[in-house]
Amino acid sequence: MPAVVVARDLRKNFDEIKAVDGIEFTIEQGECFGFLGPNGAGKSTTMRMIFCASPITSGELRVLDMDVSTRQREIKRSIGVAPQEDNLDPDFTTKKNLMVYARYFGMEKEAASKKADELLEFMQLSEKKEARIDELSGGMKRRLIIARALMNDPRLLILDEPTTGLDPQARHLIWERIRELKTKGVTVILSTHYMDEAERLCDRLVIMEKGQIMVEGRPYELIAKFIEGGIVEIESISKEVEDYLLSSGHRYETQPDRYLVFTDKGDELVAELNKRFRIPRLYVRRPTLEDVFLKLTGRRLLE
Repeated sequence: MPAVVVARDLRKNFDEIKAVDGIEFTIEQGECFGFLGPNGAGKSTTMRMIFCASPITSGELRVLDMDVSTRQREIKRSIGVAPQEDNLDPDFTTKKNLMVYARYFGMEKEAASKKADELLEFMQLSEKKEARIDELSGGMKRRLIIARALMNDPRLLILDEPTTGLDPQARHLIWERIRELKTKGVTVILSTHYMDEAERLCDRLVIMEKGQIMVEGRPYELIAKFIEGGIVEIESISKEVEDYLLSSGHRYETQPDRYLVFTDKGDELVAELNKRFRIPRLYVRRPTLEDVFLKLTGRRLLE
């Protein structure tokens, strides 16, 4: 079976700006594939090319074994897109938003109504099906946008920042639904700034910067590759502690209020530090995808 998405030397230029600069990747059926990167890295532009909202400048991009340059209409009929922005129609009720969207796919009214009810139950919105959009919470709106993206039974679901600004309960509900969709063979493309979300949901991911792919792989593989051992967090900044870390040869990173020490002997280091210094709080933790992300892209703010 051919891959769901294949990109070869994919490029997107805006005048002199190279928003996407010759990237290559493949997305297989039934996996959750993540695009990560700081603002302006090119991930949203890449996703917009995948769902045919922005034409490619050059290279090759095939979605569901179709060329995005010649078969946009067919591709759009087979995918679902949940954008980051709230573009629900405030004049319609929750269910009516789904019913109106179904018309774009030529669904019969009875079939559309049945499908809408199923999706409202799937996203735990059944009790709000007659509510107006301005009566919904932020989490309910995000769940409705995802439900709308599923109205046409897409083979490929594209989620752009699906849980931004949501409380933990709403985030976990959406995570559960994404996992359930995967068990049904739906391929999911995810863009998120939440590294824990990407680490939990993505089978594979890429980290982009300046229009290029820096790394690609499974989250746990990337963590093991770029962050050796564990991390000791020392919630204290002092010359004495730093002198000790330097003299003992530990690899560490300095933050405004703490040190991060990268070591495979975390418990031994904590015991030694407790013996030598009065540190309010220090502990060993496992490395995360966020540690990898910050190591590769830096801690500067990009707008």
